[in-house]
Amino acid sequence: MHVFLDANVLFSAARSDSSIRRVLREPVRNEHLCIADGNVWEEAQRNLAVRTAEGLGSLDEIASLIDLHSGFAGSGVDVGDTTLPDKDVPVVASALALVCDVLVTGDRTHFGSLYGATIRGVTIHSPRSLAELMQTGAQDS
Repeated sequence: MHVFLDANVLFSAARSDSSIRRVLREPVRNEHLCIADGNVWEEAQRNLAVRTAEGLGSLDEIASLIDLHSGFAGSGVDVGDTTLPDKDVPVVASALALVCDVLVTGDRTHFGSLYGATIRGVTIHSPRSLAELMQTGAQDS
C-alpha cells in the first residue's frame, strides 16, 4: 500500500516520538511505502521552524522512512468535485499523482467529513484509522 502523508502528519511526527511517528514506522515494517512531496514537506518545515525548531532534526530523520518527492507532484491533476477548500486540493492531487492508495491527514476540520471516503482511488484516513488499518492488515497477513 502507498500512503501519502499530509504536512500535519509530518509535523506531528517530528515534534515527538508520538503515536503518529509510530504509525509512520508501521507501513515501513509491513512493506508499505510512505510518500510525501515537496509541497507538504515544505509546509511541515515552515510550521516546525515557527513553532518548534528542534523538530526540524526529527523531520530530517523521518525523511529516511519515506519516499520524498521534490516539488509539487499534483500539478495539473484534476481531483474532481470535493468539499475541500482550495488550499487542501493540492494534497489530494499529489496523492493521486503519486498513485497512492491512502492519504493520511490529521486535518479534521477540512478532511474529517471525508475520513473513510475514496476520491478517485485514494482513501482518506486519520492517523488513528490508518493505525487501525495497519493493525488489521498485519493480523490478516
